Amino acid sequence: MSLPLFPLNTVLFPGCNLDLQIFEARYLDMIGRCMKQGVGFGVVCILEGSEVGAAPEGFAMVGCEARIIDFQQQDNGLLGIRVQGGRRFKVLRSEVQRDQLIQADIEWFDDEPEQPLQDEDADLVALLKALAEHPMVEALDMGTEASGQQSLANQLAYLLPFAEEDKIDLLQLDNPQQRLDAIQALLDELQGELFA
Repeated sequence: MSLPLFPLNTVLFPGCNLDLQIFEARYLDMIGRCMKQGVGFGVVCILEGSEVGAAPEGFAMVGCEARIIDFQQQDNGLLGIRVQGGRRFKVLRSEVQRDQLIQADIEWFDDEPEQPLQDEDADLVALLKALAEHPMVEALDMGTEASGQQSLANQLAYLLPFAEEDKIDLLQLDNPQQRLDAIQALLDELQGELFA
């Protein structure tokens, strides 16, 4: 399966919304093709290089499909789109095209079925509700209800201020319980740093 990639300084997770401003020709063309064909594109996190200009030298080999759910002309004349994270994928190989767009051969991860929330997830559910009240999170309009462990893990991994490398590791975890445990461990580390 071939997918155009949009490398960003962020990690997108399934079910999470991301607002983008599109101004480079390669991405305007890509978005146009995606909208005509009703398909998504891949968001991968940049490890080396920048979002603008030449294709970044290094990016994560795992990413998340982005499906366009809304678009509008911004006040500054640029195209604004809102995407929602779809399926997770791993990059098998990629090539930079003449216009600096990266085209990748990918393989989809097999997502485990949603697991019901457990009693021990209550603190993390409360944390998600608290995060949802932040104006920047509210503006993403993702809803704040976690439908299960997978949804809770994805939203927390996306919204919490973890390092991008940690988010990439979280994105790779298939098991929702393992992902929630890893999130809790990262939270404990963050709290340790705050009170150190």
